[in-house]
Amino acid sequence: MLISLVVPCFNEEEILERFHERVTEEMNRLGHEFQLVYIDDGSADRTLVILQELAAVDPRVRYVSFSRNFGKEAAMLAGLRHAEGDAVVIMDADLQHPPELVGRMLDEHERGHDQVIARRTRTGDRVTRTVTARAYYWLINRLVDVELVDGVGDFRLLSRRTVDAVLELTEYNRFSKGLFAWVGFRTTTFSYENAVREQGRSAWTFGKLLNYGLDGLLSFNDKPLRAALYLGMLLLSVALAYATWIVGVALVKGVETPGYVTLLVVVTALAGVQMVMLGVVGEYVGRIYYEVKRRPHFLVETTNTTAAPRRTREPQEFVRR
Repeated sequence: MLISLVVPCFNEEEILERFHERVTEEMNRLGHEFQLVYIDDGSADRTLVILQELAAVDPRVRYVSFSRNFGKEAAMLAGLRHAEGDAVVIMDADLQHPPELVGRMLDEHERGHDQVIARRTRTGDRVTRTVTARAYYWLINRLVDVELVDGVGDFRLLSRRTVDAVLELTEYNRFSKGLFAWVGFRTTTFSYENAVREQGRSAWTFGKLLNYGLDGLLSFNDKPLRAALYLGMLLLSVALAYATWIVGVALVKGVETPGYVTLLVVVTALAGVQMVMLGVVGEYVGRIYYEVKRRPHFLVETTNTTAAPRRTREPQEFVRR
């Protein structure tokens, strides 16, 4: 059985050789035939040079280098397309995904599981981040059409039929956590202690995490649009009730001087609600706009892969070797 390890990389020159050493040691110990599919996501450092050096001495190394930074979602998609294995493991290059857990994943896969997911604990995380994450997952699981589990990320093993199913999902706005949950198949999860990043700093800033969370919220449901409809109906009902009350008071007590402050507050509040709802609609329209253009998810500048990548119905990349 051939095992493919897909490793997205972005500015990982400080840790990449150490990662390669540890993961190859672990895979050699397990005794499985394997290949490493590194995806250079437009790194600005020596990541590509190191990958080329590794490929020159290790024939199991495959690398794909993007023309620019397209993001981790595109990198994972590229890795899945170029992975030839009967099972595919997705993991980060910063060693926060311990290579020693791959053996446990393979054991679960041999028991018949199509997805084996490593769920990290939040040991060592800041309290604010832990509380925010739990609140986010509590909210999103009440809105989206699939179940997302706190602590579950991209570190997982996928069977070949699961990989092929994911590659059939060709949408441009990708949220892989949701896509993996959507395809289903037999899945198991185990927990592991959160590992500290050995070198460098994470590229996931608060702003990027916020945008990623919004992508997850909007990618798998239309409930925000439904909420806009319900809110509009609620405001209309309140306005009709208020108008009825004003007319009743005018008939009983006569016309009084209208309240300037009340009018200003109501107009401002309604304008704010309208802008929020317009923003929600705009988010969905923007996603439709990107989908209908059907641009490729990424462009490949250079690669050492010889086999044609697995494709879905239409090509999604350009390669210059």
